[in-house]
Order: sequence, then structure tokens, then C-alpha cells
Amino acid sequence: MMPFGGIAARLQRDRLRAEGVGEHSNAVKYLNQDYEALKQECIESGVLFRDPQFPAGPTALGFKELGPHSSKTRGVEWKRPSELVDDPQFIVGGATRTDICQGALGDCWLLAAIGSLTLNEELLHRVVPHGQSFQEDYAGIFHFQIWQFGEWVDVVVDDLLPTKDGELLFVHSAECTEFWSALLEKAYAKLNGCYESLSGGSTTEGFEDFTGGVAEMYDLKRAPRNMGHIIRKALERGSLLGCSIDITSAFDMEAVTFKKLVKGHAYSVTAFKDVNYRGQQEQLIRIRNPWGQVEWTGAWSDGSSEWDNIDPSDREELQLKMEDGEFWMSFRDFMREFSRLEICNLTPDALTKDELSRWHTQVFEGTWRRGSTAGGCRNNPATFWINPQFKIKLLEEDDDPGDDEVACSFLVALMQKHRRRERRVGGDMHTIGFAVYEVPEEAQGSQNVHLKKDFFLRNQSRARSETFINLREVSNQIRLPPGEYIVVPSTFEPHKEADFILRVFTEKQSDTAELDEEISADLADEEEITEDDIEDGFKNMFQQLAGEDMEISVFELKTILNRVIARHKDLKTDGFSLDSCRNMVNLMDKDGSARLGLVEFQILWNKIRSWLTIFRQYDLDKSGTMSSYEMRMALESAGFKLNNKLHQVVVARYADAEAGVDFDNFVCCLVKLETMFRFFHSMDRDGTGTAVMNLAEWLLLTMCG
Repeated sequence: MMPFGGIAARLQRDRLRAEGVGEHSNAVKYLNQDYEALKQECIESGVLFRDPQFPAGPTALGFKELGPHSSKTRGVEWKRPSELVDDPQFIVGGATRTDICQGALGDCWLLAAIGSLTLNEELLHRVVPHGQSFQEDYAGIFHFQIWQFGEWVDVVVDDLLPTKDGELLFVHSAECTEFWSALLEKAYAKLNGCYESLSGGSTTEGFEDFTGGVAEMYDLKRAPRNMGHIIRKALERGSLLGCSIDITSAFDMEAVTFKKLVKGHAYSVTAFKDVNYRGQQEQLIRIRNPWGQVEWTGAWSDGSSEWDNIDPSDREELQLKMEDGEFWMSFRDFMREFSRLEICNLTPDALTKDELSRWHTQVFEGTWRRGSTAGGCRNNPATFWINPQFKIKLLEEDDDPGDDEVACSFLVALMQKHRRRERRVGGDMHTIGFAVYEVPEEAQGSQNVHLKKDFFLRNQSRARSETFINLREVSNQIRLPPGEYIVVPSTFEPHKEADFILRVFTEKQSDTAELDEEISADLADEEEITEDDIEDGFKNMFQQLAGEDMEISVFELKTILNRVIARHKDLKTDGFSLDSCRNMVNLMDKDGSARLGLVEFQILWNKIRSWLTIFRQYDLDKSGTMSSYEMRMALESAGFKLNNKLHQVVVARYADAEAGVDFDNFVCCLVKLETMFRFFHSMDRDGTGTAVMNLAEWLLLTMCG
């Protein structure tokens, strides 16, 4: 069963978000560490900060390639900047792209993102707060603000950094006295569990975590005709851009081409410019290698002859330092040499200029849980429908449709949460994607009810993610006519568990909501029967079972029920437990005797027979058990409509390890649900949907339940 603490924590998080906690101006204190309070404690005590939540040592480095027994970590010493240089500085002369040089960690994707961040001082200082120094009020503690899955978190680190032979092991600045980039990398490693968790990734991941923006990916071998225009506009909007060259085998990884481009390596795009070259317009693009060295040697590279044939003022403005990792190339060469471009578009809270266009943004949290909401992709028609579903109502067409078609533009971004942390225990990214379905015209405007299996068997998707892929996020820009649409996010295979966020960005205002059942119970009125209404045969059976006192105890009920269901050879069951029988007695016992009289037993017996009929109806393969998906439909047939979160709780409590539900667990679930609903309705006398109870009533409910 889902632990009470987990439910309480989720409710607490929802309340905090409603109060604005998690916005950039009110970031969540990661691991409840308060930077200002911890810094003040260190200043008052005169002791430099040591982070108990991310101790300097082997576990902070990694678990495999950088694990305790790896040769790469032999001889590593953790040192503060003051032990490395005489006069350490946080930032020297402003943060620049040359502050970021890669070390012995495969996180070029992250460093390319940090490099792009330095192009926008306003964005940079959202991540790297002002006022941090190795001089004034220095206490060995620093902090950074990083976006994580829908909320900003403030991450505290100490300044003990891993070194080898007196030099920083990982990211470092070309200016050897500067340490902001090394400390930011440490904060990001803390957030993901260790440094090794940062090895390998997509630049978009770093882009998004430093901006809260949403990323798009372009295959440059199948690029749109206006790719140059897209890049130029993205740079003008303040978007962050990264590019890379695909590898065809592991041998290609970081292989250097004839003209000194590195395969499988993340670069950042830092500028796009038109110049007059020999009487014609030439489009140039500026690229940065986070290594701080190894540059393109083709046309327009540093010192190449092309620079002699442009206007001297352009040459002076554009030419770069030799071998600093940044270089120009023609846009034609860029499109020929590079395979992939990633663009991170900024969300409205990061945009301050009024003339910049803004998306309308909706963010939803969801979970895939085995047995209740992890249905897999459309290839699994029996379970696809149980995935979470989200409705988008597109009301207004675009101002600038670009063709004669009336259409609405929107971008769907599906992101799985916390998967880097899972690497330590052998996990990694799931393969994820989404599909978009049109709501039939006759159903538009109806209640936001979770769609069932038949809908997806009858309807084809109108759009979907380009592919299911094992990236942290998949996104796709979609254009469809005005109307109502359903987005179904899923893992490729069913039964894969993960948390996710779904972000929907629309060009025009739209309505977006999660499709979920309204929680309800169709409870029949309590049966009004007397002993005279009961058949003589049933009375005789009851008298034999109950004995002289004519009442059935919990122990007798257990014996009776297990004897009866043992005769039903088509049912697989472990039998009813004492706890289950106590719940049944608690539901039916009207006089507080903790025993069942003849009428009470007759009513319970009728319920169990009715539930047996439903169980057999939804045991579709006649296996003697229901799958947890069949149970979802069976509960609705019995009159109970539950939302996704409740279905997750039900499956965790009543299904076995294979997500199967036997008859006794099905009955126990129904008894529990009916008891809880009846108790709630007794407290909600006015039918407002809200019940108020005192401590004694709360304890009575939970202890009896």
C-alpha cells in the first residue's frame, strides 16, 4: 500500500505550489538547506561550510567509471580554491564562454548549455545569484538556482572540489583563478546524485534546467527550408542553441574529422551573421567547443583566407582569438557537417522584453505506475487507455498561419523525472513518447472523463511525437485545426514506472485539463429486509453456522466464506483473512455488537453474490483472477468511479506482484470503498463534498477501516 507519508508529502507539495513555492522568485530549498541561514552559522562559528548532504568523497564522484575502485579516481583530493591558487575569484570580468573548459567527465552537453547561458547575463544570474565571493563574508558556501521538473530549486554546495595533481578534475576556467563554473557543475552533480550521473546527455537537458524553457530538436539532414531563419530568430529571441555530429558506432565517439570537428560532441551556437563576401551575401554561423580548443579548420576558420575578402570593419567585429574553442563557419558548411540542432525556447517568466513573443504555458504532473497508469504505447491496445490523458481545447487559430489552412500551433513536451539518479542502481531513461487524438465533435464540451479502451480502438491519432526515444524529454510542435484534442503520454513498453511532467505551450490562449474521473459511488440504499423476507433454506443454513447465539463472529465468518469460495473451482484465491472479515463486519454491523445477525448476514451475502457476478464478467480470460486493468472496469461496474491517484493506491494495496487481483482481494477492496464512502456521506450531511470531523471521528474511521 502507498505509505501514508508518501501521500501526505504529495499533498503538502501540491499546497506549496498553490502558494507559489517553486517559482524562480520563491525557489524550493533543495534538501531543506537554507543558504542564508547556513552561511550565517558558518560566519558566526568561524568554521568553513562542509556539506553533510553531499560530502566530499568517493560517493560524490560516482559508482562505476568514477567509482571508489576506479583508476580514474585514484589520487583524487578534495580541495578548496584557496588551496589551489593564491587569490581565488568567483567571477573574473563577467562570466564568459571561455570560463568553461571540459575536464575528465563526459558532460560536454552540460558545458555547451552553460556556455550558451553566458550570452545572456539576465538568464545567467537567474542561475548564478549575484553577491557570491571568495572575499566578502566568505564561508566556504555557495548556491545556485536550477529548474527541475516544473519548479526552481536553490542548491547549496561547499567549495571542496575534486582535484588531481593539484588541478581541477572536472570543469575549469581558462582563467585559472575563477571558480563559478566548477561550483555550478558541483551543484548540478549534487542534484543528480553524483558527478558520474552527468556523463552523456543532450544539450537541451542543460538548456532547460538553466532556463525552465522548452526544447526543440532538428535533424539537419531533414531540416526545413528556412532553417537559417529559424536559427536567426531563435538567437534574437534569446533562445539557447546547441549542435552535434551524430556517430555511427562507438569508435566514432569524440573522433576528430579531417577539418577538426568532433563527432558525438556537444557544441553551442553563439551567433549568426550575414557578411558581404566578394560581392555576395554569405551567411556565417559561430560555434563554440566547450573544450576551449580543437576548432574547425575549413573556410572561415581562424586565420583563413576568406577573412581577407570582406569589409575590414566586419572582419574586426567578427574575427576571434586563435584557438579559444570558438570559430566561424559558413552556414552551408554547418548544414553539411553537423547532424543535429537543439533549440531551447524560453518560457514567459524568463522573458522581460515586451516585444518578444510568448507562449501560453500549462504544466501537468503525472505518473506511470504498473497496474494502474503504465499502459505502454498504442501497440498495447488492452492497456494503452489507462495511461494519463490530457485535454487541449484550441480556441483561436494562429495570426500568421503561413498557408491557407486555418490552424492552431502548439508544442507538447513530455519529460521523465529523476532518471539520472536511477543510474546508480542500474536504471536509466525510459523510452517515451505521446499521441494526440481528436475528440469527436459530438463529445466536445462534455465532462473531462478519462476515455476508455473502445475510443482508442475506433480512432486514429491526429499527431504524435516523431519517435519514442530514451531521452529525458520528447517534444513536438504541432499544427491542427481548432477543436478539442487528447494528449496521451506513455512509455513504449507497458508496466514501466516513472514520474513525468507534461508541458503544453500554445501560441494562442487555450484551455487544458487532465482527464480524470470525478470521484463518486453509486451506493444503493440500504436494503430494507426483515427476517420474514428471508427464505427458510437460508435461515436454516444460518442457524447451523451461527450456533445457539444466532450471531456470526469474525472467526465464524472467515470459516464460512472460505468454505464457500473453496467450492468455486474457477476462482483463484488465498482465502479471506481475519482483517478482511473484520472489515465486512464493520460495514454491516448496525448494532455495534461486532457480530452479524441473520438480516445483516443476508445483506452481506447478497453483496458478495453480486460482486462474484461482476468478478466473473471482468475476468475476461477466465484465469480465475482479474488483471488490475480489468479491475478498474469492474470497480466502475460495481458503482465506484475513482481518479488515477486512487487507482494507483488500490493497485498497490490489492494487486499481487504480477498486477493480478484475486476474488478475496476484489471483495475486500469493494468492502473498504463502500465503508469509506458511507462514512464520508454520514459526515457530509449537506452533500457539499466536504466533510468536517474531529480527532475522535478521524481515529474511529481509520482504526476501523
